[in-house]
Amino acid sequence: MDVGTQVSLADITAARERIKGYIHHTPVMRCSYLDSIVGLQLHFKCENFQKTGSFKMRGATNAVKRLCETCGDGVAGSRPVVTHSQRLQAVKDYGGLVTLCQSTEQARKDTAQQILSRLGPHAILVSSAEHDDVIAGQGTVAMEFLEQVPDLDAMVCSVSIGGLAAGICIAAKALKPSIRLIGSEPKNADDCARSLAAGRIIPMLLHLSPLLTH
Repeated sequence: MDVGTQVSLADITAARERIKGYIHHTPVMRCSYLDSIVGLQLHFKCENFQKTGSFKMRGATNAVKRLCETCGDGVAGSRPVVTHSQRLQAVKDYGGLVTLCQSTEQARKDTAQQILSRLGPHAILVSSAEHDDVIAGQGTVAMEFLEQVPDLDAMVCSVSIGGLAAGICIAAKALKPSIRLIGSEPKNADDCARSLAAGRIIPMLLHLSPLLTH
């Protein structure tokens, strides 16, 4: 399912049920020192404790499970699924195949298309952001967070290429319309802020090292 339909809270709820046996229910942690600096109560949803070390496990798992439901276990199991991950060793440890490329959206798209061409007509590309099932899976972060801390006034979410931010916005606003949602990104990778200011998409062309992006 490509982006084009509207992801709903029902989709995110279904995703949560679909992936619950495959992901961690990650903890929320506090830091009194950081609270004292900003004068607020901060709560951190620790997706760094998620399998593969990233929230991306949620969306990827939901997308693959949906393929199994749509195509049947046998068919989906024989179809390579191409996605993007920054936790290379964890992906390899789970048996995944990793292809490296530059850290730009265009480079990722070009590399993915090369892999699809090599694998043949039965290969399926699952975008890490522009796919409804991925967005629904990422939205489960907000569902968990609001159950753990129901009185949150705001959520600050990294934007990156948008999959996590989209899912969190949909789930959080559906569950708590009054909540304030804030997107954040590194100063040296501020393509979302620049795109919003310009009224058009400005892709990030700068190659960033893993150390800088993390």
